[in-house]
This record gives sequence, C-alpha cells and structure tokens, in this order.
Amino acid sequence: MKTLVIGTGGREHALALALSRDPGEVEVHAAPGNPGIAEVATLHDVDPLDGTAVADLAARLGVDLVVVGPEAPLVAGVADVVRERGIAVFGPSREAARIEGSKAFAKEVMAAADVPTALARVCTTPEQVADALDAFGAPYVVKDDGLAAGKGVVVTDDRQAALDHAAGCAQVLVEEFLDGPEVSLFALTDGTTVYPLQPAQDFKRLGDGDAGPNTGGMGAYTPLPWAPDDLVEEVLARVLQPTVDHLAASGTPFSGLLYAGLALTSRGVRVVEFNARFGDPETQALLRLLDSPLGPLLRAAAEGTLGDVDPPRWRPGAAVAVVMASRGYPASSHRGDVITGADALDAREDVDVVHAGTALDDDGRLVTDGGRVLAVTAVGEDLEQARARAYAGVSSIDFPGAQWRTDIARAAAEG
Repeated sequence: MKTLVIGTGGREHALALALSRDPGEVEVHAAPGNPGIAEVATLHDVDPLDGTAVADLAARLGVDLVVVGPEAPLVAGVADVVRERGIAVFGPSREAARIEGSKAFAKEVMAAADVPTALARVCTTPEQVADALDAFGAPYVVKDDGLAAGKGVVVTDDRQAALDHAAGCAQVLVEEFLDGPEVSLFALTDGTTVYPLQPAQDFKRLGDGDAGPNTGGMGAYTPLPWAPDDLVEEVLARVLQPTVDHLAASGTPFSGLLYAGLALTSRGVRVVEFNARFGDPETQALLRLLDSPLGPLLRAAAEGTLGDVDPPRWRPGAAVAVVMASRGYPASSHRGDVITGADALDAREDVDVVHAGTALDDDGRLVTDGGRVLAVTAVGEDLEQARARAYAGVSSIDFPGAQWRTDIARAAAEG
C-alpha cells in the first residue's frame, strides 16, 4: 500500500509513523513533511494548500491513498481536487469541513441533528457581543468563528478581555460556559458507518494547573480511567452517528475523521466543538495504542467501505504525550534554536519523539521551527509508567527556552 500524508506537523508525523508500522508492504510519502517524518517517509516539496499540486503529486506517485492531515487544506477543498482525480483520499470535502471551518455552521448542524451542546449566539458587532456576554454571564466564552490553529477561544472572568478578543474577529460565537472535564473523542467514518476511537484528553493551557494562555495543546493521554464506562456508546448514539447521518441527508456527506470535543457537565455530555481531522496532540498518544493496522481503516473510510473492515482494536496499557514548545509560545515562536538529545531516544521502543515545529539548518542540525516543537510520546503498562517514560524523554532533550507542562496525566495517574 502506497500512501501520501499531507502536512508538516506532529499529527502528520504520528500518522506517518503509524502507517509505516503497518504489517505488509507499506510505502509512505509526505508533502511537505518535516525532519521527523523524513525518517519514515519520502518527502516532496508541495504546498499543502494547493489542491492541484497535491493531486498531481498523488497521480505521479501512483498512491493508493492520500491522507490530508491539517484543517486548513481540508477547508480549502484539497480533498475535493484529489477525489475528482479518482484517487482515494481520507478527509472531508470543503463543504463538510465547514463543521470545523465555521463554528456557526457547526451549531446549525448540531441543532438540526439534536446534538447536545452549549447555548450560543453568533455576533458580528460589539453591541451584540456585549449583550451576549451579559446574557450568559461569567465565565465568558468567546470563540472566533473561523480557523485559529487551536488558539481562537477565550474563556475568562474578565469581561473586557472577552470584548477585546471579539474585537479582533470578524464574527464570533459567545457561548454559555460548560462545567466539567473535557474529553476528545475521535471517530472514523465513511459517511455512513462510524467507528469511534478510544477517548483521550488534551491540555490546552500553557502552564501547570491549566494556567496561562490557550495553546494548540501541550500534551495528551489515553485511556481515561475516570471516564464513564458507557461514554463511547453514549457519544456514538447521541453525537457522532446523528451528525454523520444529518450531513449525509443534507447532501454534505462527511468522510474522514470527525473529532468531537466534549464537556462532561453536571447536566450530561455536551459538545464543545467539532473538528474535521485528527487532533494534535491526542493523535500522538492514540495511535501508539492502536492495535489495528491504520492504513486499511483510513482507506476503507475513504472508499466508502468502512463497514467491511473490523472496528479499531486497542492495545492494553496507556500512552502519554508531552509537548515541548519554543520560547515565546503561544504569543510567538522562536526559530533556529538547536535541539539536542532527540536522536538518543530513537532506539527506545516505548518512546517516540514526534516532530511538529522542527527543521534542519544549513549545517544539518535539528533546530526549532515553530511554536510546538516536539511531542515526546511514551507507552507503559499504566499511566504512571507512561508518564515516567515520557518525562524521562523530555529531560533528555534540550533547546534554549524550551517550555513544557509537568502535570500531563498526573491527576489521572494518581487516581
């Protein structure tokens, strides 16, 4: 099986790693990739937002499957162009990807599909924002309607901070605050069949104890020992399947990865957001525990035959991913700082160093090239062992100004 992974980040490295580990004859290509992906795939210098260039590359390589990793190419319609060439592609159409590209559209879908979610108002003027903030009260939740690389949400008790965030966006959603822990639940779908993955939890704030600004995600772990036993079944029945069925019935079938961000509130499960692709950094942890070959699952979803393959199987144990970010993140990112120690972990079967914002300098040294630089991902018999291995890996890697949280999965591991 020959695959082409589109993207440059940690999610794409995790996907390429998992595909390269599938049994049988597997050939992985990536465009444009990163230095970590280059260890398991052949890289090609193609703009991931250029659907024609991606389709041309896929046709030239004769790939069996294109896997579009990030949200921006999906919202730009890259999957549509590839699909029109008759090439199987894992990822929704431009229209279906609006479920992530527009939070207002996602709310419309949830309302039509009777999916439980927070009350919200769509606002385009400062007056509308102020009225909505007063109606819902603190804590204030303000979301940029469009793509914001995981950093378009403000949750604050400071009314002025909420107003200031809204002022920087053309259109926002002001929502009621949802109490309770958040859970990420991904599902593979071909537009009809829906296969949920194992629940995971990510950590969005920069600092320990959920302090500091919102980021794209500073770490993740799976499984969730504290989650209700029937969580997956409930979310499949009340959220995932109804959403997929509604999109199909409305002429916008969704195939690919449907990501439900959930809050387990005092009033039950509520959807915080939908995404149209694998989450980062949850994917790093999840794919390390996936016991099924990834390629056949993604290909079946792309070809409309997901019901013909077995649902995903999971290895016992736990996985923890700890993100190392560059100095200045998330307000900015620092490029060109030399990274040392990462290659020393290559021989470890229980640890992966997943590259996100890395590059090679003119001397061939690994350097920082973005905000979230690496995700050290480890597996163990339980969360405590996986945490210990992940943080041991973090401690062996160094670059100037490196930032990471020390409490990823701590509370869950301590029970």
